[in-house]
Amino acid sequence: MADVLPLVEARLCSALGEPDARAGVTFLGTDRIEVLRFTEGDLVRYATLGMSAQPMADPTAVLADPVKGPRAELILSVRAGAADTDKVLRPLAVLAVSPQVEGLVVAPGASLDVGEPLWPGAPFTSVLVAESGGLVEDLELDAPADPVRFLPLLPMTPNEAAWKRVHGAGALQERWLNGGTDLRDPLRKSVALD
Repeated sequence: MADVLPLVEARLCSALGEPDARAGVTFLGTDRIEVLRFTEGDLVRYATLGMSAQPMADPTAVLADPVKGPRAELILSVRAGAADTDKVLRPLAVLAVSPQVEGLVVAPGASLDVGEPLWPGAPFTSVLVAESGGLVEDLELDAPADPVRFLPLLPMTPNEAAWKRVHGAGALQERWLNGGTDLRDPLRKSVALD
């Protein structure tokens, strides 16, 4: 099967425009992960490139299938100017490499935690993985390969992450919606959870 990353990058560029910056991170024993930055008005979007090179494997499987299995890239959108969000590059690369390192299958509704602020002064150490298909359309690949899904990441405060563990992703997203939460505000406070 042909390398999927040029197709993934072309899909990102067709949806978000040309990236104005890119950085690559390589962790020992893993494939390189790039993070592309797209700026549009007062929004900055960070998208991983490299996570979808291999399908995510079920950690309980004896052998990983080299073709079949879910593939994804991650996208984070924030408002520009309020915080040094460019420092999110390494945490995003850590999240993108987690399927290779930890055998995780990243899917909508999952929580991912990096254990430190996503950028300096950020009130978030974790993200909620949202449904694909909105901002960047899924990329169909030749059968039998699964499509590449572009999964939005929604930053969560520690209180929101704890509440989500008890009540579920849907309930947290409903709280955000009912509270008029600006999920792109890089310094936002936690939504009311009582």
